[in-house]
Amino acid sequence: MALCRSFICNLPLSRLPLQLNTSIPSPHYPPKSHQITALPLLRFRRCKTASFASVPLQPQSSMENPPEGYRRNVGICLMNPSNKKIFAASRLDIPSAWQMPQGGVDESEDPRNAAIRELREETGVTSAEIVAEAPHWLTYDFPPDVREKLRHQWGSDWKGQAQKWFLFKFTGKDEEINLLGDGTEKAEFGEWSWMSPEQVVEFAVDFKKPVYKEVLSVFSQYFL
Repeated sequence: MALCRSFICNLPLSRLPLQLNTSIPSPHYPPKSHQITALPLLRFRRCKTASFASVPLQPQSSMENPPEGYRRNVGICLMNPSNKKIFAASRLDIPSAWQMPQGGVDESEDPRNAAIRELREETGVTSAEIVAEAPHWLTYDFPPDVREKLRHQWGSDWKGQAQKWFLFKFTGKDEEINLLGDGTEKAEFGEWSWMSPEQVVEFAVDFKKPVYKEVLSVFSQYFL
């Protein structure tokens, strides 16, 4: 069990209007033969090509201009329909920080296509379909230390991120989930788990909690 009991017990309780269950399922690790630090890129396992369910796209239909100074980003809430739980993964650089998949939107890229791409790149998942979309941008600010780190990493100084969130229904099996992604980008996660909405908020870093609460409130009808 990668999450020690003391870490879980010291977390503040969420105030979401849902029954809290602080015991999360055992996180899933990449197979030992797939330890990221020991593998060259050529050994990354690629998932077989598959198509997402057809979703009629309306290019830029819901992409009003984001707030000035914020990086355009998409967030993915991947729901397991069998238990109404949500995919979350711990970051390799900050193992105690769990999050839902997310990533930047390329120039002129449709946000739905960006969400599909980011889900595949970060989790290897292609068996999913979009069932809902948050109607507005949701923003969070970077703490000063994070902002400085990303300024050097990205070569640009953003206040934070403006996110467009999508709810995906997972239609595959757990075996499809591969934290090495599709091999096109550097892996970001070290372990993953299906979590309740409360747990997703509880294990997120503090500066993302307000956005996560808002996202899960927008999509709450799908978790009943």
